[in-house]
Amino acid sequence: MNEHLGRLEGKVAQVIALCDALRAENHRLHDRVAALEDEKQILTERMTEARGRLEGLMEKLPAE
Repeated sequence: MNEHLGRLEGKVAQVIALCDALRAENHRLHDRVAALEDEKQILTERMTEARGRLEGLMEKLPAE
């Protein structure tokens, strides 16, 4: 009986350790997603600004 309880206790400890590791990984992934979303927003704004500048330059070109 004690042997079975010991094995069960070991398995429960493994599950708890796995849950802790997965929780930590989940937090890291959430942080990474947030950082990538911020970077995407910045790049989108830069592309919009560049497009506006290019369109402005194209309007200044003489017509053929």
